[in-house]
Amino acid sequence: MTTQGKLFLAPIRKNIKNALDIATGTGIWAIEFAQQFPEAEVIGTDLSPIQPEYVPKNCRFEIDDAEDEWAFRTKFDFIHGRALLSCFRDPGAVIRQAFNALVPGGYLEFQDGIFPMSYVGPERTDTALYRWNELVLSGAERAGLCWTNVQHYKRLFEEAGFEDVVERRFYWPMSPWPKGRYYKSIAALFQEDMLSGLEGFSFKALGLHGWSTDKILEFLEDVRKDMKDTSIHAYITVVIVYGRKPSGASQVS
Repeated sequence: MTTQGKLFLAPIRKNIKNALDIATGTGIWAIEFAQQFPEAEVIGTDLSPIQPEYVPKNCRFEIDDAEDEWAFRTKFDFIHGRALLSCFRDPGAVIRQAFNALVPGGYLEFQDGIFPMSYVGPERTDTALYRWNELVLSGAERAGLCWTNVQHYKRLFEEAGFEDVVERRFYWPMSPWPKGRYYKSIAALFQEDMLSGLEGFSFKALGLHGWSTDKILEFLEDVRKDMKDTSIHAYITVVIVYGRKPSGASQVS
């Protein structure tokens, strides 16, 4: 819905041969991309084998950690990743590996959300939602992860050697507080996504602060109320960044 039904924004060729979806999750993007490009071979990689068994013939999934050394037998015309903000200790290293794994002229595209949330008007520092943002960030840091790297993706693409790097920004409200059908629809979907995944997002991060299960569950009830409160004008910025590997480019380390 954010991109009017487009799976990607990069100006890739229609006759691409090989595509890679890192941290594919359920595999839904890789499956839909394979359906749109039936002549391409599409690989989705993830740490968890949670993808469906029945997929298009030109799509397959592999268990792999994108932070390990990449050892694919082929080069790719297009590499895609989305919702990666919580995944990598060093996203710059992943971007450099993607650069090396592309054919000259190939594209890398990341779609991700900038965390923590932003606010229209003054930050509501008195809310459980605001405190949750801070606690999750600091908990992730205790686990050796940084959830604030998305804002640096464009620079990291350029430092890796990509050319014609484009960054586009979109906005997802936390609740249907803005006017207009588009933002209210986006908000309804984003809110449902956050509410259904809240415990999964939170338990490890808050547990690293020494919180008990009961304390976490009690706190999350207040966070849920804030996520539904239309007087709290919170939102996240969704960034889509893509860049092209130059012709004749060398490997980067």
